[in-house]
Amino acid sequence: MKTTVVNPKNIERKWFLVDAEGKALGRLAVAIADILRGKNKPEYNPAHNNGDYVVVINADKVMLTGKKMDQKMYYRHSKYAGGFKEETAKELMARKPEMILTKAVSGMLPKNKLRDDFLDNLKVYAGTEHPHEAQQPINLDL
Repeated sequence: MKTTVVNPKNIERKWFLVDAEGKALGRLAVAIADILRGKNKPEYNPAHNNGDYVVVINADKVMLTGKKMDQKMYYRHSKYAGGFKEETAKELMARKPEMILTKAVSGMLPKNKLRDDFLDNLKVYAGTEHPHEAQQPINLDL
């Protein structure tokens, strides 16, 4: 038996549409990360990016369980003295709702050079409108 390795240039990528309304953040992020990596395909290879594109709508209506909306903290630093910033999930949701889902998916991807390639295939939008109708995304119920 021979092992066949698919060339990344020959991979046929699909577009999936996910509605995040009322979904738990962690469970949704795991399913999206698996699709981005290509783990749902028989030709999965951890060393190549053979995943699909994922368009997420209604990211502002994603659900956090328990008291995480008030207690979960997000941190960033501007690399300048005194540039440390912190904010709760509620504050980040009000300021930039797409960032919560993007950070959750990013944390579930491998910490190597492929992470940025995987995240380029993720498109997150706060509302129901998205500019990817021409790609005819397949509705995915997670």
